[in-house]
Amino acid sequence: MPVKPAPLPTDRDLSIVSAQLGRPVRDVVAVAARCVCGAPTVVSTRPRLTDGTPFPTFYYLTHPGATAAVSELEAEHVMDEFTMLLNSDETVRASYERAHVAYLADREVHGAVDEIAGISAGGMPTRVKCLHSLVAHALAVGPGVNPIGDQALSRASWSPNVCVCADYDV
Repeated sequence: MPVKPAPLPTDRDLSIVSAQLGRPVRDVVAVAARCVCGAPTVVSTRPRLTDGTPFPTFYYLTHPGATAAVSELEAEHVMDEFTMLLNSDETVRASYERAHVAYLADREVHGAVDEIAGISAGGMPTRVKCLHSLVAHALAVGPGVNPIGDQALSRASWSPNVCVCADYDV
């Protein structure tokens, strides 16, 4: 079942996300997850950008503390460990497949794009390619939907329950 669309982002939200990314945001349709202080952590982006480019990464991790912590996990080759888990555990594999289907359904609320039909993010449904995408999905939809995103989040040195935001003076 698709996640209920979040309210439209405010101008302040978009300014904060631009500051987090160090560049202007593109085609953000919602703030899908927030820090405990209220700052954006994950945004949802149109599946086709204004310039016409297909964009499969619907849930995009923007919080600098979160992205740094997930980058640390990737540098530690945790993706290889999670791929082995995916290949050896039927329950995890089935749950990951359902996460892929849910991701596609969430994105399609904002339009179907033929060029990316069936393509979600992070390697779903058959491999683990990008923990940033999988953690973003887990944060956006909550625990129990994306097993790899949930496990990565539980191992990260960052927590969505502890604010480490910069003071966004925008």
